[in-house]
Amino acid sequence: MEILERFISVSFVGHLTWGNAAMIAVGCLFLYLAIKKDYEPLLLVPIGFGILVGNIPFATGMKLGVYEPGSVLSILYQGVQQGWYPPLIFLGIGAMTDFSSLLSSPRLILLGAAAQAGIFLTFLGALALGFDTPHAAAIGIIGGADGPTAIFLASQLAPDFIGPIAIAAYSYMALVPVIQPPIIKLLTTQRERLIRMKPSRPASKRLRVIFPVFAFLLIAFIAPGSIPLLGLLFFGNVLKESGVTERLANTARNAFIDIITILLGFSVGTSTDATRFLTPESMKVFVLGAISFAVATASGVLFAKLMNYLSKDPINPIIGAAGVSAVPDSARVCQMVGAQEDPHNFLIMHAMAPNVSGVIGSAVAAGVFLSTLGS
Repeated sequence: MEILERFISVSFVGHLTWGNAAMIAVGCLFLYLAIKKDYEPLLLVPIGFGILVGNIPFATGMKLGVYEPGSVLSILYQGVQQGWYPPLIFLGIGAMTDFSSLLSSPRLILLGAAAQAGIFLTFLGALALGFDTPHAAAIGIIGGADGPTAIFLASQLAPDFIGPIAIAAYSYMALVPVIQPPIIKLLTTQRERLIRMKPSRPASKRLRVIFPVFAFLLIAFIAPGSIPLLGLLFFGNVLKESGVTERLANTARNAFIDIITILLGFSVGTSTDATRFLTPESMKVFVLGAISFAVATASGVLFAKLMNYLSKDPINPIIGAAGVSAVPDSARVCQMVGAQEDPHNFLIMHAMAPNVSGVIGSAVAAGVFLSTLGS
């Protein structure tokens, strides 16, 4: 009986709370959305299962939980806490990113910059709700729809908010096909959605090689806080475009980024213990994150409409929504919305320009916050 009592005392009996049950339900929902609805399965499956693992109750002192020093989960979570998973993700992203669309039409960079308005407006909103400056900056970056950037900045400025910020950022990334189309249609007319853009001219290999080197040096001097993210992003792109390191580029954009994505997603999921996650502050993070993402999408679309007033070469304002850095999902959504109006209007290559510039823009915004607010 003593052995049985001991077994019961360390099991879930007596430790399971309604919060744990609620988070387990959230984990199951993530798995459902990923498997049944195909919403970002490479992200939501690791995160969803991690939520299940992180919310199985047990007695303290067993060195099982992510917040218990010395546990396996705690060791894996160090990559999130110390912020070294996100730059490695950026290395893989750089090795798979083609900047040709951006180089062919440099003016579309402005759409990626405009979409970052959501970050700074939400930063002000978080301040108004009583968050201190570092926490407000970490919350605002969710509007960039860039999970690794959000995690990186939170690890530096708001480590106690990593879980809510990461889950919010990845949730909105996964829901891009649900959130963005209504905003696009609300802010554009059918005539605007039918605009056909001129085909992009090809970018030379020399330009594709020079661009990541020049862009990194320029941005690093302006916003040194972005060096860990953009340094590895552009390094990965040099591996791809140089033509002499294809084996390294292939590894970075396939096996390497897959491994880091698994570790990052699972670790983030395990950090969502209900006692630390289900708090009023966390709920505010989710609400502000949704507002940030919606504002970022709207800002890109509205700025594209403004550019049409100032330019003789029309831009389909749909592609402004791709200014958030959910690559390549936002670009695919733009293609989908445009194809609903005209099946022969191919917008995806045009949308990739603001999409990749959004990746750079959100990292620059994070770098600015880190440079000005970091210790």
